[in-house]
Amino acid sequence: MPHPHRAPDGLVLSPAGEGDFEALLALRMAAMRESLERVGRFDPQRARERLSRGYLPAYTRHIRLRDELVGFVVVVPREKDFLLDHLYIHPAAQGQGIGAWVLAQVLDEADAQRKAVSVTALKHSDANRFYLRHGFVLQAEGEWDLYYLRPARA
Repeated sequence: MPHPHRAPDGLVLSPAGEGDFEALLALRMAAMRESLERVGRFDPQRARERLSRGYLPAYTRHIRLRDELVGFVVVVPREKDFLLDHLYIHPAAQGQGIGAWVLAQVLDEADAQRKAVSVTALKHSDANRFYLRHGFVLQAEGEWDLYYLRPARA
């Protein structure tokens, strides 16, 4: 079934490997810096610890635009859902529909397996509007984060 989110020319998802951690950490920090600074939570050491705890190369895919690394996505299959653990687009590549295209791929994969998709977003982050726009529903609120679920679709 064709998806309405058309990829910019040259956009591909490709597997990540063990040796990609530092490049992905730098990309995550660039993508998150503004949102984290807004809430007084930007801390490079905490960012390193958070990503290293959950760095699972088997579930990580690079987002490449014309062979340049512009982002990455981590989707962890669980019993009842997929956990969209990370989705970051470098600030220089934002606003081109890349995130929407990547999310569409993730949602298509989840729909094919009739699974919901869970995601957590930092409060006051632009990501919240992005996820709400793509069918996610707020489930809970924590001190720093909002927890969303996109129900399974047949």
